[in-house]
Amino acid sequence: MADSAIEVLTRALSGHGINENAMIETLGKWNHEEKKLFRKKSSHFFSEDERSFERWEEHGMRLLKHEFMRFKNAVVLWTTHPWERDARLVKEALSKGHHGQNINILIEVACTRTSDELLGARKAYHSLFDHSIEEDVASHLNGPERKLLVALMSAYRYEGPKYKEEIAKSEAKKFAHSIKEANSKKSSLIEDEEIVRILSTRSKHFLHALYKHYNEISAGRSIDEDLHGDLRLQEAVLCLTNPVKYFTQLLDVSLKADADKKIKKVLTRVVVTRADNDMKEIKVEFKKQFGVSLAEKIGSVCNGSYKDFLITLLARSD
Repeated sequence: MADSAIEVLTRALSGHGINENAMIETLGKWNHEEKKLFRKKSSHFFSEDERSFERWEEHGMRLLKHEFMRFKNAVVLWTTHPWERDARLVKEALSKGHHGQNINILIEVACTRTSDELLGARKAYHSLFDHSIEEDVASHLNGPERKLLVALMSAYRYEGPKYKEEIAKSEAKKFAHSIKEANSKKSSLIEDEEIVRILSTRSKHFLHALYKHYNEISAGRSIDEDLHGDLRLQEAVLCLTNPVKYFTQLLDVSLKADADKKIKKVLTRVVVTRADNDMKEIKVEFKKQFGVSLAEKIGSVCNGSYKDFLITLLARSD
């Protein structure tokens, strides 16, 4: 299967056009090993550094984007190594300055990836840009989010299930107290050292328990509901404790008829990055919240090969 994709992409870069349907059929069904084989065998598209990390060649990426037109970004993101994909998403977000959706991407990468995935993105960033992610986040962001984002990007969390229930209860109480204090003083929590420490160091199993205990302490309200005045903290908590809800909300916004171009790019990013992760759960949540399947919604909003490719990726989790 990888050989046929290599042949199709070679034709694409020759300037003679491609069979988009064949490309969708081939790429949409790839597994991780087939994508890895494609990168290994396509030396005219990818180069390998001293850490055996395969990166897109800039000229190949430009030609491919031009050839694929409407679904160029989806194809490029899908064929890119996940580490490079995240590294480039972070770089793009930082290069466009301190704007809402860009900070959102940084939080998404830092909080919804596993520890090894985030470490891989940091390694890829070194290889691609000769800087560290943490260095660039610290130098590009000047607002109150900087401390939180540097801490989240630097994290390497324990991934196992073990945690101490009494500590989760205690830190849920700290959260509740800090939120209450911030509300009374009409101040922001985003630079609170204890809040930043908890969100950037505790395991996700621990944070799920903390979230549950907070709900009990606050008579049914969730942390993200009570953080409505601190958007970045709200996003971080949601990404860490309920990424399915977070991505479902992003998809809903990106599929609205009046969404601008920047927001519409979110659809590509979410479908591609979650296709082999939690897309099955996201589809269930989307149908539950909005009464229509995600595939049906995409089919009614998107067109052409772009629509077909996204729906093919969705089908991987069926």
